[in-house]
Amino acid sequence: MIVTFLGTGTSQGIPVIACECAVCRSLDFHDKRLRTSVHISLDGKSFVIDTGPDFRQQMLREKIGHLDAVIFTHEHKDHTAGMDDIRSFNFKQQKDMPIYARQQVLDQLKQEFAYIFSDNKYPGVPQVALHEITNQQFEIEGVQFIPIDTLHYKLPVFGFRIKNFVYITDTNFINKEEETKMLNAEVLVINALHQSPHISHYNLQEALDVIERIKPKQAYLVHMSHQMGLHKEVQASLPDNVSLAHDGLRVSL
Repeated sequence: MIVTFLGTGTSQGIPVIACECAVCRSLDFHDKRLRTSVHISLDGKSFVIDTGPDFRQQMLREKIGHLDAVIFTHEHKDHTAGMDDIRSFNFKQQKDMPIYARQQVLDQLKQEFAYIFSDNKYPGVPQVALHEITNQQFEIEGVQFIPIDTLHYKLPVFGFRIKNFVYITDTNFINKEEETKMLNAEVLVINALHQSPHISHYNLQEALDVIERIKPKQAYLVHMSHQMGLHKEVQASLPDNVSLAHDGLRVSL
């Protein structure tokens, strides 16, 4: 399995428009963060978790020429806004793009991308095949996905386990039963917005507490805002098995 971090920033990305803080002015490429998303290559299959506003740019940067399915964690715009750009894969692959999400996410997609689901479709709109998922294991192209139910304040968000890889974004609460699904992971990816308390995201210490309980071989932090601090400085303060992810990072399992 190869996991590529397509983006590692929060909803505004880094640099933030009109911001002049040290992080947004940084020349270090580690501090340039598109909206959070990952690509997973496994057993000859290609999957993307979330299509944020930077989806097109991310696909071009990583030269991803084939995509078997899109899996959505939740319905917030910074995780769904780029779905229109799956059209290119429709044209190349000559098939509908399978979309996997819980029902409330599918319903939101139908509202925000109403033209895709219209009875009188405009020529060339994205072609999708919707698949509802619940908190039960499901399979895509022979690959097993285990949902992990979390809360983003009061909004349900799915994380996922694929073999020994666990991916958790946009959460500030995971109950003990769901945490058991994360145990014995080789790689854990988890959100850490910044270093202060937040109503709907783990901060840095809270993410480190989860990592300490799960004890993965390696953990990566994502969905970081410019308020986290400079990549180089924050990284120097972390345990040996914890890293700030950065855009374009590839991890092999």
